[in-house]
Amino acid sequence: AMYGVDYVYHAAALKQVPSCEFFPIEAVKTNVLGTENVLTAAIECKVKRVVCLSTDKAAYPVNAMGTSKAMMEKVIVAKSRTVDPKKTSIMCTRYGNVLASRGSVVPLFINQIKEGNDLTVTDPTMTRFVMTLEEAVDLVLFAFENGESGDIFVQKASACTIEILAKAIKELFHADNEIKVIGIRHGEKMYETLLTDEECANAIDLGNFYRVPADKRDLNYDKYFFEGMEKNRLTQFNSNNTKLMDIEEVKNKLLEVKLVRKELKKWVNK
Repeated sequence: AMYGVDYVYHAAALKQVPSCEFFPIEAVKTNVLGTENVLTAAIECKVKRVVCLSTDKAAYPVNAMGTSKAMMEKVIVAKSRTVDPKKTSIMCTRYGNVLASRGSVVPLFINQIKEGNDLTVTDPTMTRFVMTLEEAVDLVLFAFENGESGDIFVQKASACTIEILAKAIKELFHADNEIKVIGIRHGEKMYETLLTDEECANAIDLGNFYRVPADKRDLNYDKYFFEGMEKNRLTQFNSNNTKLMDIEEVKNKLLEVKLVRKELKKWVNK
């Protein structure tokens, strides 16, 4: 599959949190070992650039999915150290929830509205980064065009609470369905992190994006006994301390999504 290929975008993954909690070895096989296989093949076939797609769940992971993606990122950075970047450059993007992607809560809410059921919310105060597919693609292309081997790129995404997202969808569809709180699922966090405290110390602000360069130090730590590394002092970038959107802002964001516009049109014309 890699023979004669110039560029690779590696997006294959097991990404549903509860599924990975019950089958963690499958998450390891696909997200960790699968990435190792992709990168090994890319290097052997002299692919020029590889962009791998990660997730906010890889930062401070608490579930099997996030842990496997964190290890995937470690594999990416480690591989970037062992190959000449003039031959193959490897970089990574990390982003939050893509609205209306497979497994997203948006299609679920829409179906619950259409069926006249309650909108099931895990915890109203839970926050998540949200972005459109176009914004996700912009991040991947930015990494492809500007990345150096071993870089991790993060977009300065907005976030919202799950309650605000549910209310925004209700208002768009002029629905009066109740919102039912059902509790947090296996392995879920109350908020997600895109950059850890430790990464913020070395992150480079590029306007709409952050770039986290790979740590290129070797294993000889003797030379660091007397000479440290100058670091920034920034706090982590998470879905609680980023810009939290209100209902109108979330509605406008949802209207950018093709699936939502399509379902709204059908809803109005029914």
